[in-house]
Amino acid sequence: MKNFIFDIDGTLLDTEAMYMKSLQAVLHDRGIEREYATLAKTFGIPSRDALIRLQLPDVDDILAEWGPRTQDYRDTVAIYAGVKSALAQLKAAGAGLAIMTSKQRFEYDRDVVSMGLDSYFSQAIVAEDIAHGKPEPDGILLAMDRLGAEPAETVYVGDTVYDAEASAAAHVTFGFAAWNGRTPTDFTPDVSFITPAAMLDHL
Repeated sequence: MKNFIFDIDGTLLDTEAMYMKSLQAVLHDRGIEREYATLAKTFGIPSRDALIRLQLPDVDDILAEWGPRTQDYRDTVAIYAGVKSALAQLKAAGAGLAIMTSKQRFEYDRDVVSMGLDSYFSQAIVAEDIAHGKPEPDGILLAMDRLGAEPAETVYVGDTVYDAEASAAAHVTFGFAAWNGRTPTDFTPDVSFITPAAMLDHL
């Protein structure tokens, strides 16, 4: 592989607690009590889809409150161990590196730029850059176009069924970020990276 395109949540950054605890707090304020474990089952899918799957009322109102409330839990966010080292080695070896995320630009700035991770990537595709998000392939295709990459030489690294489906639609290899400690239950990755350093074996 010559090109590595990355998801963010559950892949580069452990953001589960930030999103789930803030949602739990928003719901609590509305008199709705949900166990953390129940909410966490929706982690990694688009926010609106998560709220619909949880069968919550007033989805638009909850969405409007949820984003700002995440700021209260920013101290729970962490870069997965080994990610920065692996990115540095991939970049030094000449790999094309990009981010393709469902996050909006402000979220990318808040979560990636603020952590200094943006310096490893030559391209970053965010929600505002594409007409259709995952599981459609638009974002991966745009990232490849900007990298000058061919599908056969590209891997998309992510952690959800949406990532797997977008990879298949874009005809690229899907690499599961197994370093996040989760086990795929509704998809089968083309390759599982047990640690970030394992990506170097596929370069």
